[in-house]
Amino acid sequence: MNKKILLPMILAFTLLIGACATPTPQATAVPTPTTAPTMAPTTLAPTVAPSPTPLTFTDGLKRTVKLSKPAQRVVSLAPSNTEILFAVGAGKQVVGRDDLSDYPTEAKSVTSIGSTFKKLNTEAVVTLKPDLVLAANLTPAEQVKSLEDLGITVYVLGNPKDFDGLYQNLITVGQMTGHEDEAKKLSESLKTRVKNVTDKIKNATAKPKVFYELDGSDPIKPWTSGPGTFIDTMITVSGGENIGKGLKDQWAQMSSEEIVKQNPDIIVLGDSNYGITAEKVSARAGWQNIAAVKNKKIFPFNPDLASRPGPRLVDGLEAMAKVLQPDLFK
Repeated sequence: MNKKILLPMILAFTLLIGACATPTPQATAVPTPTTAPTMAPTTLAPTVAPSPTPLTFTDGLKRTVKLSKPAQRVVSLAPSNTEILFAVGAGKQVVGRDDLSDYPTEAKSVTSIGSTFKKLNTEAVVTLKPDLVLAANLTPAEQVKSLEDLGITVYVLGNPKDFDGLYQNLITVGQMTGHEDEAKKLSESLKTRVKNVTDKIKNATAKPKVFYELDGSDPIKPWTSGPGTFIDTMITVSGGENIGKGLKDQWAQMSSEEIVKQNPDIIVLGDSNYGITAEKVSARAGWQNIAAVKNKKIFPFNPDLASRPGPRLVDGLEAMAKVLQPDLFK
């Protein structure tokens, strides 16, 4: 038989049997839930974010200074501090600076709060809403107190006496402003440059005696740098001997007679930017017999490279080494 005819017949026969059969009553089963009953949601206690650990530092006055987070608005009260801030990458966070902060060039566009050598314009500082004021050892204590009385955080950055102190200052400022990595990289770069100088100085055959003039406005008793200063360190590391190392104070006047007696081989004019020249020094009474004068070893020097305790001190070291040991740094 043809399959196309057989299949409809089978289906019709099956339906007929189902219609004629007497149905047996079936008990209706209660459906069993296939899922567990929904539980009421449990309310969890809100998660409280841990408070950030404050940044804690000890400043140049041995005070403990705390920051809740890296400072984003900084006012600098010293040129060296300004240079450090820009050098570690925090230049955009500097919202105010003292009147003498002129390096780098970008610093000149930052709002000036005026001079810090006279009465500090605290109102100008407050207007800038700083979360950190970076002061220096030369900042008068009353200025620091006046700012703290207004609720402003002040950190006094101490003057380094050697290059290790400089590196630490860079890292500290980097930590306070959120630029620790940049500060560490800068420190390593400066260390390499300093080592380059000290390695060459080992080959020096002579150690010239050096008079560093800070201020010769009184030629009878010019100011110079004594022991424990960075200038003294710079002269020593550069292969020279500072004739002011025997003074009692770090910054002191030395009589003209004493300078003639010490007979320096080299005179470095840290006051050359203020009109002091080799010709004027040579003309001072009694100085014609000094070795440096007779041999024309009087050199002008950029005072910012020696008196501003920032990263350019390494520039100063390299410049000083060329003056004191020219044969090693051609």
